[in-house]
Amino acid sequence: MTIRALAMPWAAPGERMYCLPGSFLLKMELGEAPDNVPSLFDVRGGHARAAPKLDGGPIDRIVRHFAGDTAVARVHVAAASLGSPGRRHCRFDTAEQVSGLARTFLFRVLPGTPIGALAQALAQLPTVASVSPNYVSVIPFEGTAAETGSPDSDAAWAPREMVRAPQALAYEPGDAATLIGLVDSGVALEHPEISSRLRAGFDTVHLGNDAVAPGITLLGEHHRYDTNPTDHFVGHGMACAGIIGGVGVRMPPGLAGDSQIIPMRALAAARLPNRPNPVGLGAIADLDAAVKLAVDLGAKVLSLSFGTEDSALAASSPRPHADVVRYALERGCILVAASGNSGTQTRFWPAAHDGVIAVGAVNAQGSVCSFSTRGEHVALCAPGERVLSTALEGYQIVTGTSFAAPFVSAAAALLLSRASRRAMPLDGAAVRALLVSSAQPFMSEAPPGCGAGILDAASTLIALDAAIDRSREDETPQTEDG
Repeated sequence: MTIRALAMPWAAPGERMYCLPGSFLLKMELGEAPDNVPSLFDVRGGHARAAPKLDGGPIDRIVRHFAGDTAVARVHVAAASLGSPGRRHCRFDTAEQVSGLARTFLFRVLPGTPIGALAQALAQLPTVASVSPNYVSVIPFEGTAAETGSPDSDAAWAPREMVRAPQALAYEPGDAATLIGLVDSGVALEHPEISSRLRAGFDTVHLGNDAVAPGITLLGEHHRYDTNPTDHFVGHGMACAGIIGGVGVRMPPGLAGDSQIIPMRALAAARLPNRPNPVGLGAIADLDAAVKLAVDLGAKVLSLSFGTEDSALAASSPRPHADVVRYALERGCILVAASGNSGTQTRFWPAAHDGVIAVGAVNAQGSVCSFSTRGEHVALCAPGERVLSTALEGYQIVTGTSFAAPFVSAAAALLLSRASRRAMPLDGAAVRALLVSSAQPFMSEAPPGCGAGILDAASTLIALDAAIDRSREDETPQTEDG
């Protein structure tokens, strides 16, 4: 979702995607990035001071011309140094370098700096691979507000029955070693439905009070990195967590079974003009940092229910999340993302990136929801209208593709659990193929760009077993008698 009601005099002309007034992102070409600039993780944790310059040359001169003094830090942590406070910018490996994550920096500048003009000037330098404003994603996408839900209703089971969750969980209960990175607004750590499913996570939100435009009010903690991914205001991440990992105290069990969740809080709580309920607001830098940390902590599935609309971006800006998606795929992760709630045929990032499984939404009748974003990149749909799940306290009924995506994330986790149980490696392309080939047909004619059909979690597990059996038969050595 974009925030289009707020003026942005610091942005490039025609910019429609909200971006922060006091920061921007810059990626240097391979081999050009200095080694001594600390990571945001260390800066925000008090283990290092941001650098006052980057290259000691043309980049710094241009920044100084437009912005005066600046502070710069690496967006990402080196996986090999995650446990080394003060040195988390050291020992980036080949995948981190090639993907660009080791070469990406966040500049903090004075609010009011002409970010658009500054970015255009920096982009002309041969040492700069890309530069863009620090865009902001907002959740929920435009759509229906959540409402308090009753877990005792028979309707609570309908979405799970549509995707054949009971049959799937009877076939494969999931594996606690299968970790799902949930990058969202955080969770309520003590909720009885999910507390036993949670691993340790992180909070990567860092939005100072001066980093947002007038009209936006930030709520709660929003200015430091820590290991407490608690959400006190929004509840978006909680709804996703319940769909994935609820234990079934008073609601249907989560589809991922015994799989575990790594909660990553990357979206701050905020009040926006003309929006009565708090929303989650996350800068691209914070979201990307959370995705990478989840991967480095061992997540094999990433559930991403946020997005940036392509048509709202400046033509010269890189598409958000491209580098961290590339890194996660290189590490063997399965990425699942909500397609968006525009109701049109368009692209939201990260859902539209190659290798990401984009998920649309269907209603209780098995028809594509009118709000579901469509496109050739959409793989399949799952229930996304009036789905019962966990709230910060109790339960809620939620609507949007944000809540269709976790069904598919959970099904992907079951596939990984099953494949591990049978000693078979499984990559993202294979998971997508299984999900698509086993999807149920829509209950009514769907418009173009809605994917292969509706998630069928039980059938996709059966299809996996059949594929494994066929591969084992092919590997059986033949005797002289045949």
